[in-house]
Amino acid sequence: MTLRVMLISPATTAALREVRFAGDGPLDGAGVRRARAVAGALPRADRVLSGPSARCRETATELGAQARVAEELGDWDMGRWRGRRLEEVSTSEPEAVSAWHSDPSAAPHGGESLVALCARVGGWLDSLDAGRVLAVVEPTVVRAAVVWGLGLAPEVFWRLDVAPLTLTELSGRAGRWNLRCGRRLAPEAGSSPTPPLP
Repeated sequence: MTLRVMLISPATTAALREVRFAGDGPLDGAGVRRARAVAGALPRADRVLSGPSARCRETATELGAQARVAEELGDWDMGRWRGRRLEEVSTSEPEAVSAWHSDPSAAPHGGESLVALCARVGGWLDSLDAGRVLAVVEPTVVRAAVVWGLGLAPEVFWRLDVAPLTLTELSGRAGRWNLRCGRRLAPEAGSSPTPPLP
């Protein structure tokens, strides 16, 4: 039986707009409104998960999903850069930021390297069995899942963009995944909202 993994990126927050490293925080008003507007557009799933961040958990709630928090789907661990703005760190530690961007195994911030992030998310992907799994996760987790699932070089991570409230699907099984990416969640014309997922 085929496994379908449906990854939804969270709605917007102030930290997301400020380009902060793993800047968690509650959804802003616009994020809440946008998530509520597409609550009827969630695909059917056997299991519904959420990353542990506030924005993932709140997005799942506003989408009408009763999601179980999965710690293994946490955002990229940015160590001592966590919560700081990219612009600020680039000014104060330009060589460290350059190493972080150019070497997938580098972790100048003391957290996870890009290679470690992809391996963590890939380990979760490889552990899944058949069925339909829906997870609201950070954009970094979506990007890492795509890199791992398609067997791409870690550097490709930097070339993937994940917009808020978009659906990325991986279907198949460990070692052989197909990708459908970047579909915006939108209620179908003339449809009524679907009830919350179990």
